[in-house]
Amino acid sequence: MINVMQPTLGQEELNAIKKVFDSNWIGKGKLVSDFEMMYAEHLGTTHEHVLSTNCCSEGLFSSMHLMDIQPGDEVIVPTISFVGAGNAVCANGSKLVLCDVDPRTLNARAEDIEKVITPKTKAILLLHFGGIPCDMDSIMPLAKANGLKVIEDCAAGVCSQYKGHALGTDGDMAMWSFDAMKILVCGDGSILYFKDPAIREKADKWLYFGLEAKSGYENSVAQKWWEFDISAYGHRAIMNNVTAAMAIEQFKKLPMFMEKREAVHNAYNEGLKDLGWMDLPLPMEEGNKSSFYFYHIQIKNGKRDELARYLRERDIYTTYRYFPLHRVPHYGVGGSFPGADYAADNTLCLPMHQSLTNDEVQMIIDKIKEFGNKHC
Repeated sequence: MINVMQPTLGQEELNAIKKVFDSNWIGKGKLVSDFEMMYAEHLGTTHEHVLSTNCCSEGLFSSMHLMDIQPGDEVIVPTISFVGAGNAVCANGSKLVLCDVDPRTLNARAEDIEKVITPKTKAILLLHFGGIPCDMDSIMPLAKANGLKVIEDCAAGVCSQYKGHALGTDGDMAMWSFDAMKILVCGDGSILYFKDPAIREKADKWLYFGLEAKSGYENSVAQKWWEFDISAYGHRAIMNNVTAAMAIEQFKKLPMFMEKREAVHNAYNEGLKDLGWMDLPLPMEEGNKSSFYFYHIQIKNGKRDELARYLRERDIYTTYRYFPLHRVPHYGVGGSFPGADYAADNTLCLPMHQSLTNDEVQMIIDKIKEFGNKHC
């Protein structure tokens, strides 16, 4: 089976983990701080704006507290979003307000967001679909004019850029994912970005029980290092030296990963360009860069599901991301979302990862053309 997503791991990661085991300390330590500083430089910022946590979903849930979003406050979320975004808002007791998206990019536009702003709106929790940047030049002025916080879900945008700077650094807070199916993987983990360093300091405490000062060995110069105080009812959501060791080795490979993923993207573009029954991904706007997390096609003849089954029967796994939140009964959010509905019914994500061989990519292209010759 050709997987739709797949990590690329090697001896370097194993060697790094062995060093952690040999050190006899596998908890949070210097490697976590080292990775945070590496990622801060990658974002073009400093360590005082960046913090790690155990997963990207934790970042979504914690954003409610850190951005001071209260029960009853309205949070706008594109209906094409990861389920964790909807859950984070609802678990906080806030009101989930969904907006439509562009049917081709699957990203929310300023006009989609503006339609659902009310006096109770507190924040926009924005997904950059597959690491493809939203138009922040139109969204940020809208947010500022209405006094709204902007939280950027950059889970898949590890190397994405918007107008020459790192995606995720326009809003008040952002998060990137390093789970098992992302590009940079470490089992699980995430980096959070904060525009305001004071919120980063607040997050550092919130993600470790709300402790005002660390207890134990780190604070053993104190007279009674086992004593502590808290400033919030926080919880424990941290990376550790094992996950950080993996992340550091994966980080070193990002340029190679991006080169390979872009080559796969370009091969699909070339191989599928003459098929009139599908739309290919739109090109990046000038100054923007993608992480090539998804390669999503859109089938124009209503045969998306047939194509997916045809490919799966030939050991090619495809999928669709993300199931619209307005179609999830438990959220109870209705409305008209024509852009999202079109995307959800016609979009298919092809295999996209840096481990794909040229022969596998060509086979995928050939099988899609074969389907078209038979059924389109």
